[in-house]
Amino acid sequence: MLNTDDMTLFLTALKFAAVKHCNQRRKDRKATPYINHPIEVADILWQIGGVRDMVTIVGALLHDTLEDTDTTPAEIHNRFGAEVLALVQEVTDDKSLPKRERKRLQIEHAPHNSARAKQVKLGDKISNVHDLIHSPPHDWSWKRRQEYLDWAEQVVAGLRGANPALEAHYDALSAETKEALAAKSE
Repeated sequence: MLNTDDMTLFLTALKFAAVKHCNQRRKDRKATPYINHPIEVADILWQIGGVRDMVTIVGALLHDTLEDTDTTPAEIHNRFGAEVLALVQEVTDDKSLPKRERKRLQIEHAPHNSARAKQVKLGDKISNVHDLIHSPPHDWSWKRRQEYLDWAEQVVAGLRGANPALEAHYDALSAETKEALAAKSE
């Protein structure tokens, strides 16, 4: 059972992320509200991964705020503390770098991430790989989807050992996605 402090932290993070992502949309045909993605990542960690560490769940809700909104590290530190800020920073790409370099660094850093960061990254990759088939970016070709899956596999290889349930779920989803992409490319 969640205690009052955990529930307060969770709801504060949920509202914070919703406000920060309020004008953002995913790249799928429906232009899904972006906030659905961090909520899904947190839900994946809770439901599939059995994660009960509130810092990790809050980190999942906030994982894209530094990278994709005007959120500052000071805002996260002041509202959620040093542990949450450290986690969010650990899973944040440096947007000043070219995309190819950011992707390379995700692969390189994955094995060295903390257990919390590995779990958030696993949840993020599960969400994104699921979307490759079920609600892909509207302008992505089958080839680009395959390239994303290939890259995600390399990142996930470095995340292994953090959460066997998330890893097993990712593996099943990856196999399903590979099969669907192969069928479409024929």
